[in-house]
Amino acid sequence: MTKITAAITAVGKYVPDHVLTNKMLESMVETNDEWITTRTGIKERRILKEPGKGTSFLAIKAAEDLIAKTNLDPKEIDLVIVGTATPDMQAASTAAFVASEIGATEAFSFDLESACSSFLYGMSTASSYIEAGRYKKVLLIGADMNSSMIDYTDRITCIIFGDGAGAALFEPNTEGLGLQDEYLRSDGSGREFLNVAAGGSILPASEETVKNGQHYVRQEGRTVFKFAVSNMADVSEKILERNNLTKEDVTWLAPHQANNRIIEATANRIGLDMDKVMVNIHKYGNTTSATLPLLLADYEDQLRKEDNIIFAAFGGGFTWGAIYLKWAYNSNN
Repeated sequence: MTKITAAITAVGKYVPDHVLTNKMLESMVETNDEWITTRTGIKERRILKEPGKGTSFLAIKAAEDLIAKTNLDPKEIDLVIVGTATPDMQAASTAAFVASEIGATEAFSFDLESACSSFLYGMSTASSYIEAGRYKKVLLIGADMNSSMIDYTDRITCIIFGDGAGAALFEPNTEGLGLQDEYLRSDGSGREFLNVAAGGSILPASEETVKNGQHYVRQEGRTVFKFAVSNMADVSEKILERNNLTKEDVTWLAPHQANNRIIEATANRIGLDMDKVMVNIHKYGNTTSATLPLLLADYEDQLRKEDNIIFAAFGGGFTWGAIYLKWAYNSNN
């Protein structure tokens, strides 16, 4: 019996029109373009400004881009997963709304929340459904409206995050392409260093939590940076060792776009030159769940069938991991 693997067969993206540059941030907080660029690699980020629009809007737009590019019939989609740290609302599923709005009326859906690792974990989840033979088309979307939880007087966080979404379609493959291996980890002791304190079940919203600014994301930058550098590099090295891959075997590294120094440290650990590393942090900042699919969409024209891609991410929780995937198609663009 031929083994079924789960391959990405299409990608799509969406970023808002409004551009928030480093120069604009200079008038909002005590910072400057050189300081931001040197420490993060970010030059600008996209912000969703339309009133009444949220993460679902970004996700729908990314899905519609994928559907339009491939002429996919949404009714053929079996499952829609939305990886996000900023769902539209509590209790109601963002993914269910997205699926309905894109016409995926035959699909079931759910949200997957694991901070910046959401899309990476979603790749594992989508692939498992495909490999089990249970479903044929799984749409995985990474989307976050980070601006909804950013305090634009906090220079530690406001320079980092942007809004955006990316989508990937997973389908069965019998050529040995698609997801090859994964190494996923988590450590709950890290949640105190990067979180939004209020709005959950421990500290529900109140007049006091709003006054105290506890609905904004806060992080201990040095601690998070230290953990991210070591753990993203460790799992990237581990996934190569487990699959007997050398640096020459790796076509691309697709790292989470949190900080350019973290990206470079991960590449250095596995001996990759930066010309083999996907980078778009300068354009979008950290879009949390959307960074990995946005990379795929931006680099799609350069990807070739059988390319070996190593994905790596690190997020709040702490959550992190790496995935080894063989690319399944040549772009027609």
